Amino acid sequence: MTIADPRRDRNRSVPRTEAPTVQPTADPAGAVAVDPSQGSGGRGAGASVVDGRTARRDRNRDAVLDAVIELFTEDMFIPGANEVAERSGVSPRSVYRYFEDADALTRAAIDRQLELVEPLFHIPAIGEGPLDQRIERFVACRLRLWQAAGPAARAAGFRAPGNSVMRERFDQTRELLRGQVTLMFAPELDDLPSADHRAVLGSIDVLSEFSGLDHLRRVRGLTDAQTRDLLVRSLSLLLDRHDPEIAAVSAD
Repeated sequence: MTIADPRRDRNRSVPRTEAPTVQPTADPAGAVAVDPSQGSGGRGAGASVVDGRTARRDRNRDAVLDAVIELFTEDMFIPGANEVAERSGVSPRSVYRYFEDADALTRAAIDRQLELVEPLFHIPAIGEGPLDQRIERFVACRLRLWQAAGPAARAAGFRAPGNSVMRERFDQTRELLRGQVTLMFAPELDDLPSADHRAVLGSIDVLSEFSGLDHLRRVRGLTDAQTRDLLVRSLSLLLDRHDPEIAAVSAD
């Protein structure tokens, strides 16, 4: 996988991997399934049966993934077949009928969750407007993203050290988020000496990425409003200490 150019693609979409799924068992007679919609003589009872089985399979697969995502919110990052079965309503034996192994199941669940929240990775009018407005917009977007994707991000971070595919995907997502910081605050960062540029960029990145927000919300126990206020004040102090309005904010 390649990492996108931050000035073109980092505000577009989060990278994802394809989790391998178990293919349906081949017909013992070697027959090849035909798309019912492309049949040569109309749709018969057999086609309806195939459609029904496919729909049921898709529903069960989605139910399994939704169950895993729900377990992520409870910090269960290696859910067993019994836990997933209980939440999804399928049998324990069926859980791994749709996926090769536990890693494939976890990757698929993370991909499903991130696909659902992908629009939240986008920051409107990135890099545009006065600094105070950019800070407010950036903080609001990051908090919404954390609320929606935090459980999947924690699961990915937990599994990444032992799985090269998830580690690469996790690193790419973090690089995407760091690139957004660069784009959002380019006017201020570009005016800094290189050492200060790295320090300020790194500080904002640490404060606003998933692990930083996890620390503020889950470890320190700050409310959403308290976290927002802390981030706005911190970014204001980091990015423009000489602006009178920002100085007034820090003096409150």
